[in-house]
This record gives sequence, C-alpha cells and structure tokens, in this order.
Amino acid sequence: QVQLVESGGGLVQAGGSQRLSCAASGSTVRISNMGWYRQAPGKQRDLVATITRGQSTTYADSVKGRFTISRDNAKNTVYLQMNGLIPEDTAVYYCNADTFMPTRTYWGQGAQVTVAS
Repeated sequence: QVQLVESGGGLVQAGGSQRLSCAASGSTVRISNMGWYRQAPGKQRDLVATITRGQSTTYADSVKGRFTISRDNAKNTVYLQMNGLIPEDTAVYYCNADTFMPTRTYWGQGAQVTVAS
C-alpha cells in the first residue's frame, strides 16, 4: 500500500505561481511513475504531468513551458511548480503514483487551485 498526501494549493491571482507537493509513504520502493492530474468542475480528470523514477518527464500541451514537475526520490516526494497561472488552470489537482509488483495506481486526496482573473 502507498499513501499520498498533498500540500499546497489555494487562491492565486492570474499570472502568479504556486507549488504543490505530494509526499508518499508506505511501500514507496515499489513506486515507478508519479504524476499530477487535474479535474475542473463538470469535466473529466486530465493528465497534467508525469515523471519517472529516472526523472524523465511528460507534460500536457496546455501547461508546457509554465509548469515543472520534479521528484526527490530520497524524500519520496513529487512537486509541481506552476508559473504563469491562468483562470483555466483552476481545478482540483491530484497526485498519482504507479507501483509494480503488484501493478496498482494510487491517488492523493486532491488540492484545490483557484486562479482569479
């Protein structure tokens, strides 16, 4: 089992920055990929960014150049640095971790990010 606890989020003005953190505990040695997803009201949960244990990253086109995902394997923590925030970034942001042996996906509790125009 893996537990994910998110921190950060809140209200920010358009153009501002925020950083989300997600700390993993439990069977962290089995974690492979970690990532961030977001869900706006009335919409599906969408991928924001992912990072492998080897630090390879992928980003949704909508956040490329503005968001940066990073990972500290020693601390079992993944971060999402969000710059140049726009109102369309308003959503609940969920941390995600994939494990192997067994293959499972875990989710954090979600962090609300609200960008005011």
